Amino acid sequence: MKTIVICSGGLDSVTLAHRVAAEHSLVGLLSFDYGQRHKKELDSAAMCAKRLGVPHQIIDIQHIGKSLSGSALTDNIDVPDGHYEEETMRVTVVPNRNPIMLAIAFGIAAANDADAVAAAVHGGDHFIYPDCRPDFVAAFQNMQDKALDGYASIQLLTPYVHGSKADIVTDGARHNVPFAQTWSCYKGNETHCGRCGTCVERREAFHLAGVDDPTTYADADFWRAATSGAT
Repeated sequence: MKTIVICSGGLDSVTLAHRVAAEHSLVGLLSFDYGQRHKKELDSAAMCAKRLGVPHQIIDIQHIGKSLSGSALTDNIDVPDGHYEEETMRVTVVPNRNPIMLAIAFGIAAANDADAVAAAVHGGDHFIYPDCRPDFVAAFQNMQDKALDGYASIQLLTPYVHGSKADIVTDGARHNVPFAQTWSCYKGNETHCGRCGTCVERREAFHLAGVDDPTTYADADFWRAATSGAT
């Protein structure tokens, strides 16, 4: 299948891009600039596209992002420390982010005769992010089938939707993903902070997968307390 991968530059989406390149016909990576403070991730997406030899398109939706207020990823709100499965992490939700990005991606896929759009939503996202859950994926596919009826048939590929972050690390190792060239941290500093939810999840995933983590963290040990329920 001719597939476009939505690639933020994070560990999940870069691994997905490598997987799609191995299993399907990867025709391009699509990234979004929605005003995220961790815009550094887009550099990792560009590196991934160059490595895989495919076009990389960045869609500028910053004006839309400014209207999706109240998130620590786009507003002047501190990104909380801790594990994703904590109520405080809900402040990192950007309302309707995935539906907006996916709708654009499906339009681009249809216009370019692609067969599929791939997204790296996974089981670890379900607690915090409603637009990463299996029922959302099914509903979005149904909506797009109706929206493009008679014009195009585009499949939404989400191979990790029932898997864990550790499963993605395992898959990435299988596909020789250069993990050091991926970016996860929501705080957008020069190195991964090691304390925000996505850093904690990343560090824990490497540990659970039994794969060496090449990431440099400002606080490399915080994840142990965060995953044990202490902060």
